[in-house]
Order: sequence, then C-alpha cells, then structure tokens
Amino acid sequence: MAHSASFWNRIATKYSKSPIADEAAYEKKLEISREYFTPESELLEIGCGTGSTAVLHAPFVKHIDAVDISENMISIARSKAESEGVDNIDFRVLDSDDLQVASESKDAVLALSLLHLVADKEALMAKAHAALKPGGVFITSTACIADFMAWMKYILPVGRALRLLPFVKVFSADELRASMRAAGFEILYDWQPAKNKGLFIVAKKSDS
Repeated sequence: MAHSASFWNRIATKYSKSPIADEAAYEKKLEISREYFTPESELLEIGCGTGSTAVLHAPFVKHIDAVDISENMISIARSKAESEGVDNIDFRVLDSDDLQVASESKDAVLALSLLHLVADKEALMAKAHAALKPGGVFITSTACIADFMAWMKYILPVGRALRLLPFVKVFSADELRASMRAAGFEILYDWQPAKNKGLFIVAKKSDS
C-alpha cells in the first residue's frame, strides 16, 4: 500500500485544514460512540488520520492506540494532542496489514472512513474481532460507493495508475453488513444520514 501512503502524506496538511462535511452527523457519531465507552476503556483506532476523533474521545476513555499509514498524518495528530494537552493517546505510523494487537485486549476498535480504503476489509474485521474483549464493539463509518456511484469501480483503477487517487474499494451497504455478520459481529446500531454519506455501524463481539 506504498502508493496510498504517499497519497495521504501528500494531502495531509490540506486534509487537516478541511472543514467537516457534515458537522451534525459527525457530532452524532461521536455521541453514539461514547455510549459504549467507560473511563476504563482501552481503544484502538485504525486509520486515525490527523487524530481529530481520537483527541475528542480521549477524555472519555483510559487509553487510545491510534495508527495510520501516513507519517505526515500522524505528525499532525501528535501536534494536535500536544496542543490540547492530551496524553493518553499513542499515535503510530503503521499499515493496517502489519497491525498486531494482543487478543481480547481492547474494549472498542474504531475504523472510521477506512474499510473502503483497504484491499481486504474482511481481514481487518477479523483483526478487530480478535483484538476485542468479549462484548467489545467495532465502530465504523464507511463510504458504500456501490450504492450511489457504482461506475467508480471503472474509474478508480485509472486514478490509481495515474497516482491521482489512493486505493478505494467499491461495495454496497448490504455487502458491508453481510461482511460484519460473517466476521462474527452483531450489529447494534446502523445509521446512514443519506445514501451518499458514510454508513455508521456499531457492531458487538459476542459476550462469550
């Protein structure tokens, strides 16, 4: 995924300065997520980007491990945490393919705006499931491009070849839900503000 890392490194500064497209939806996702946190929660955020969400969640949990493929994104994330006086997040540069997490060590795993950007979302779901304690939650927000721009599956490979776009996978909301269930998750919360907006899911690992 070296090309994708290069892409996100290149746009990191611009990305960090871009306003949130739908502030109300973002705030709702933060609020819903926190319903599943406690002051003792151990979180893992995969694909943390410039760290904004991790920094906002930090006061509500014990600790957050936050990883991203982009060195420049992580540099910005560390600066944000330092400027906000947040000291319970460990930001690391890491490809999700190389992620190793102790089994049943996390209360929640977050993958926000990520599952459509990895080659094997099922493998990432399996890692999240293994990392979660029984009863832990996997929280995701995902662009299900097949539901509103299915034609992009023809355009994206060209964009990647020209180094204009990162890796992006095209699948539907129903396909994502099916993958979640196949990975062993029970979907607790399922919300999509509009068909062309990210599908927000909170999925639970079995208690037993």
